[in-house]
Amino acid sequence: MNAPVFHEWRNKPLDEVLYECREMLEDTTFPTVRRWREAGGKIIGHFQVYFPEEIVHAAGLLPVKIRGAQVEAIQADSRFGSYLCSILKTSLELALSKRIEMEMFVTHPICDAARNLAAVWGRNFSYPCQILYLPQNANSSHAAVYLRGEYDRLKRAVEEISGQTVGDNALRSSIAVYNENRALLRELYAIKRQTPWLISADEAYALVAIGGVIPREEHNDLLRVVLPMVRERNAKPKDKVRVVFEGGFCEQPPLDLIRAIARSCYVVDDDLLIGMRWILEDVPLEGDPLMNLAEAYIEKSSYSPVQHDLRKPKEKMLLNRIKASGADAAIITAAKMCEPGLEEQVAYTRALDEAGIPYFVGEFEENMTSFDNMEIQLETFVENLLFA
Repeated sequence: MNAPVFHEWRNKPLDEVLYECREMLEDTTFPTVRRWREAGGKIIGHFQVYFPEEIVHAAGLLPVKIRGAQVEAIQADSRFGSYLCSILKTSLELALSKRIEMEMFVTHPICDAARNLAAVWGRNFSYPCQILYLPQNANSSHAAVYLRGEYDRLKRAVEEISGQTVGDNALRSSIAVYNENRALLRELYAIKRQTPWLISADEAYALVAIGGVIPREEHNDLLRVVLPMVRERNAKPKDKVRVVFEGGFCEQPPLDLIRAIARSCYVVDDDLLIGMRWILEDVPLEGDPLMNLAEAYIEKSSYSPVQHDLRKPKEKMLLNRIKASGADAAIITAAKMCEPGLEEQVAYTRALDEAGIPYFVGEFEENMTSFDNMEIQLETFVENLLFA
């Protein structure tokens, strides 16, 4: 694709760039995805949390992160039971209402509901709907070999959609693009940790999230321009509490809720859209690219309630995240009806109690429009910390 699908931000000052990112992100008609299709491009939609987008990118297709939206599940509601997280219903609604059209959909067995999503999706559409089985036991000596096989299976399915073979050189080129993207995101998070007054939590979130609906080359272009502008921003530190936000690994809180948190806190680290930052180091370009991606997923990755790795106990990893970011406290959240998130909330709060770290506990839903009570409670929590 030659013409960019997200051009509105170009040649504008920082505040206007951030505004355009927020506007595009909150537009539930997904203009960037529509522009890609109108130009003749094909789309692979994938559900949260992590997905090896490099494989789809190497085939010349657009990988789109399907993570629900603030829409009413008018059609999708009848396809599901009542007691399920909102993201499943609104994700299917995006497809049923043709807000996002695609050539294939891929989900993962990160929970019982997500594992069944492919079957529900497949009953409503004629295009392929698959499950990518990420290894349940990341500690097995066979995990990387197994995952390499799954990635190869995915590659063959993608080749059928694209009509072309995905060679090792194409994969290496895509890995290089994504390596740069992850490096730029690490730079953004370094700014959040070191000088959080230069960029608010909602601004940083918009800069990250927009990458899920545009080609990664365009995201790299955006970040290359914006990050120096952020560093040069004329902003002074304020008397705010430094916090880590935990609980945004799958369903995402409304942008307005993140903005409300930012009014009283500096969010110096988080697990929001962790799949886009899952791999923590550059993936090697030499050797077998699929094996390199598989090994990176297992050996060079972050932590999440949806991956079971005994080397990365989540409570310890959270405490490490708090320490490394210099946070004063934690905000521990979970999406409504999210079984993995609610289970980890118990373990996290116990670990924080034992470590003597203050924390605030909350629950969210992507479609919530009023969170005045949560904001008032959070402000009280922050005031108690500031004046303790």
